[in-house]
Amino acid sequence: MPLRLLALSATALAFSAAGAVAQVPLERIEAAVETATPRVVEWRRDLHRNPELGFAETRTAGVVADHLRSLGLEVRTEVGRTGVIGVLRGGRPGRTVALRADMDALPVLEATGLPFASTATGTYMGETVPVAHACGHDAHVAMLMGAAEVLAGMKDDLAGTVVFIFQPAEEGAPPGEPKGGAALMIEEGALADPRPEAIFGLHVVPGRPGTVFWRPQGFMAASDRIDVVLNGRQTHGAWPWKGVDVIAASAQIVQTINNLTARTIDPTTTPTVFTIATLDAGVRYNIIPDRATMSGTLRTFDIAQRDDLVRRAEIAIDNVAETYGATAEFAVRQNAALVFNDEELSAWLEPVLAEAAGADNVNAATPPTTVAEDFSYLSQEVPGVFYHLGGTPTGIDPANAPPNHSPAFDVDESVLPLGVKTHVLSAVRFLERP
Repeated sequence: MPLRLLALSATALAFSAAGAVAQVPLERIEAAVETATPRVVEWRRDLHRNPELGFAETRTAGVVADHLRSLGLEVRTEVGRTGVIGVLRGGRPGRTVALRADMDALPVLEATGLPFASTATGTYMGETVPVAHACGHDAHVAMLMGAAEVLAGMKDDLAGTVVFIFQPAEEGAPPGEPKGGAALMIEEGALADPRPEAIFGLHVVPGRPGTVFWRPQGFMAASDRIDVVLNGRQTHGAWPWKGVDVIAASAQIVQTINNLTARTIDPTTTPTVFTIATLDAGVRYNIIPDRATMSGTLRTFDIAQRDDLVRRAEIAIDNVAETYGATAEFAVRQNAALVFNDEELSAWLEPVLAEAAGADNVNAATPPTTVAEDFSYLSQEVPGVFYHLGGTPTGIDPANAPPNHSPAFDVDESVLPLGVKTHVLSAVRFLERP
C-alpha cells in the first residue's frame, strides 16, 4: 500500500477510536434494573392509588420531582402547568436523548378489585367524578422514574445527556383548555435546553407480557374532535311540518358520516374511523326542539386524505341541514397528530429493543392502531419512536382483556422491569452511537 494511503488509513482508525464510546454491558444494566424493581412496583401502586386528572397532577409531579432531585438531576417543574423535566448530564460530552412518560389519569370508576385500587375523585366539567389510572400512566411514570435511577447510577460512564420528560394531560386538553400537555410543554421549552436529537416513549397496552411492538412511519392515528350544532325551529311533535326537525336531520347526518367513510375511503390503504359519539337534543317526548348538538372523533393516517374528508363532511352536513331547512355549525379540533415513527431511528432501535426483550418478543411491523397519542407533537419536533409494551395480566387472553380506558384495565407488574430496561437501553445505546 502506498505510504500516503497508509497514513490516511491510520488517521481514519485513530479518528474512529477517538469517536468510539465504550459500551455499557447489558449485564450491568439488568442488575441495576433488578435492584430498582421493588421501588418501581411501589411507585406504581402509590400512583395508582392516588390518580390525578390532566393538569391537576400536583401530587404526582411532586413525587417525580423529589425523586429526580434525590438522584442529583437538574429539575424543572411547572413546565406545561404540572410537567416535570429532569436533566442527567453524563461524565463526558456527547449526544442528547429524551425519554417521555405521561402522568394523567381518567374520569373512570375503577373496577379492578386491586388492593391498591383508586377511590379518588376529581373535578371534570364542573362535576365531581371518580378518577382512576385506567390507561396505565401510573406504570409509565414508575418505569421512567426507575430508568432515571438506573441511568443516574452510571452517570460517569455516559457520554452525553438524558432528558426525562414527565408530561401532564396526555388524554387531551381538559374542557376549556386550548392545548394538551405535550403541546404546552413544547411551548414552554421542554425540548429547548438542552435540545434532544431523538426522543423515545412507550405505552402499556393489551398484549402478551414481555412483548414490544411498533411500526415505522404512521403508527397511531391522528385524532380530531368534531362538533356539529344544528339550528332548526321548535314545534309540536304532532305537527313536524310546522317546524324544522333537527332530530330527523341529526339522524341523517349520522348516516351520512358513516357512509362517507364506508363508501369513499379505501380501508386497506389508509385506515379511517369517523364516529359520532354524542347527540344531545330535546327535553320532552312530544316537542321537536330547535337545537341539536353532536360530537365525535375522526381518526386518520394520511394528512391530505384527512383534510379532504373534513372538507367533504362539512359540505355534506350543510347539505343535509339545508334539505330540512336547518342551519349547521361545523367545527374541528385536533387532539393529537399522527404518531409518525422516524424510519431510520426505528430501524436502529429494533436491535436495541431486541436486546432488552429478546428477538422473539419484538415485532417491528405491527398493524397501525386507531387510538391516538400526543407524543406525536414531541416527535414532530425531534425524530422519535413510540412503541407499545404488552401488559395483559398473566392467564388472560390479550384479545379478550379489558382495553385501555376500561374500568377493569390493569397492568401485569411483571412487565415493569422490561419497561425500565427498554428506556435505559434506548438512551444508553443512543448515546453510544459514534
